[in-house]
Parts: sequence; C-alpha cells; structure tokens
Amino acid sequence: MYYNWLMIELNIPGKGIFQIDFIVCDVNGTLAVDGKLLPGVIGAIQRLSDRVKIYTLTANTHGKQEKIDLELGFPSKIIQRGQEIDQKRSFVENLDANRVIAIGQGANDAGMLEASAIGICVMSSEGVDVKTLLKADVVVPDIQAAFSLIENPLRLVATLRK
Repeated sequence: MYYNWLMIELNIPGKGIFQIDFIVCDVNGTLAVDGKLLPGVIGAIQRLSDRVKIYTLTANTHGKQEKIDLELGFPSKIIQRGQEIDQKRSFVENLDANRVIAIGQGANDAGMLEASAIGICVMSSEGVDVKTLLKADVVVPDIQAAFSLIENPLRLVATLRK
C-alpha cells in the first residue's frame, strides 16, 4: 500500500522493524483537558503530519469537539457510547495495527494501546486509567513528551530495546 507521507521507521532490537504510517490519539485527557487543546499540540501535529497520517478519536465528553476539530484542521472520529474500548481497538486494527502508534490515557484507550505497534500512555491532569497504563509500551509525563519521542525515534528505540 502506498501513502503520501514519509512514515517513521523504527528498528527496535528484540522487537523488530516497524514502519509507522499512522498516529491515533485520544482527545480528552491526552490532547486536551476540559475540552481545550493543550499548548504545543497544534504545532506538533502539523510537524508530524508530513511524516504520518494522524487520526483523533473521541467520545466528545466535553461537547467541544467541533471547536477542537477547527483548531486541528481535520475532523475527529466520534466514537459512540457503549463498547468504546472495542471501537477504538477496531479503528487501529482496521488501519493495520502494526503501522500504528496509539496515544491515550483513559479507560477506553486500553484496547487501542494494546493493539497498536507502539502504545504510549500519557500522564494527565485528568488522571490515567491503571488498566490502560498496563497495556502501554511506554509511559510519558505529557503529550509534548509523547510527540517528542515520535519526532526523535531513536528515543523510542532506546526505551523499547530488549
């Protein structure tokens, strides 16, 4: 399959070679708090969008997703109430989970972090679901640190090598 972006290649000793074409992010608690995007998110997404396709998934808990979508410049996928974990996992699997980095922190993010090639759990002022934390490959203090790992892939290699 051919994509119009460059991708990110990770050669992680003990885990294999990953060609990352997609980043799938939760919104509330990950990219935004109380329905407002966190500082630096727009710039990081703009920088990364030259290399990978970025998707955002949300239950729209705060009812502000339309405004967030305008700020980001692309629409989010709104997940429906009920089976949220399965919906997010299925989204990642339908992209080809081996080509996805998933980022989240809430209870409904556990499945997508587990299914993805690399799952990043972001610590958040909204809290972190313990089950989601345990499904992640990497835990970072905030979304800026997550984006920094992706922009500097050797950091991910150093963290995940076996």
